[in-house]
Amino acid sequence: MRSRSRRTSTVVWGVIGVLAVAGLWELYKFLGPAEGVVVGATEGQTGSGVMILPRTHDRAMPHLWDMFARLFQSTSGGDSPILLVSVVQAALLTLGFAAVGWLIGVAVGAVLGLLMQRWRLVEWGVLPWVVVSQTVPLIAFAPVVNAIGNQIDRSGTPWPQWFSVALIASYLAFFPVAVGALRGLGAPDRIHLDLMRSYAAGYWPTLLRLRLPAAVPYLLPALRLAAANAVVGAVVAEVSIGMRGGIGRMLIQLAGQGSSDPAAPWGPTFGSIALGLVAAGSVAILGLVLSNYRRGEATA
Repeated sequence: MRSRSRRTSTVVWGVIGVLAVAGLWELYKFLGPAEGVVVGATEGQTGSGVMILPRTHDRAMPHLWDMFARLFQSTSGGDSPILLVSVVQAALLTLGFAAVGWLIGVAVGAVLGLLMQRWRLVEWGVLPWVVVSQTVPLIAFAPVVNAIGNQIDRSGTPWPQWFSVALIASYLAFFPVAVGALRGLGAPDRIHLDLMRSYAAGYWPTLLRLRLPAAVPYLLPALRLAAANAVVGAVVAEVSIGMRGGIGRMLIQLAGQGSSDPAAPWGPTFGSIALGLVAAGSVAILGLVLSNYRRGEATA
């Protein structure tokens, strides 16, 4: 009963948060200056200075109802499908890339976490590099991966471009899994470890019967974060390497038409947000299966 009340409260507060953001958007559009606020502008020089408040005219900041109405209009005129259909098709393609990247990231992160927990020397040597890896700009890393994939493909080994997108997505996904696995596998109390030793249980029985169940409250938030990161990585990779068909490419294409059709880019933007929510929410299904091990679950 308490868990059901907690879930209901979470949903209610989530809806309130979305409505609050929508209200603030429309409030600022109503009250804010049409041309924004620019600091340090030099008279007679267009584009000088720093804008600290965004513009509120319709080309820069359309009304929310205009954004949603645009979803049910033709994507690019003619016989093209409505924008909503195009966004869903692109989002599903990107979701497939992100799912493959998530699986790769989970496998790599779990192995790294297992090795770091097993041998302290590996943790000392690998963990700093795992952390440093996340400081590399993804927009610079993606073309390198794509170039390597193209070289492999030209050498005779098939390397489809979508696999480069998935590999780049896995680069963001493996980090939270590695850290979560390291923390979770080391979570059992010493008294429980001593009990397993008193049973003469070796490493693998201890891992399967004690460490993995104890790691669930740490792994589930890490898997949710990894799913969201995989979506971000897939979208950025599509933009960086020019992968067609996905929602990242669609964002760039419609953003280029923003001056004449300002509501259009918000369609794939909403689609990207929904994609991240779907990816992270899908891990909740796994959480239902492992509900008996979720006591004291860590926050992501």
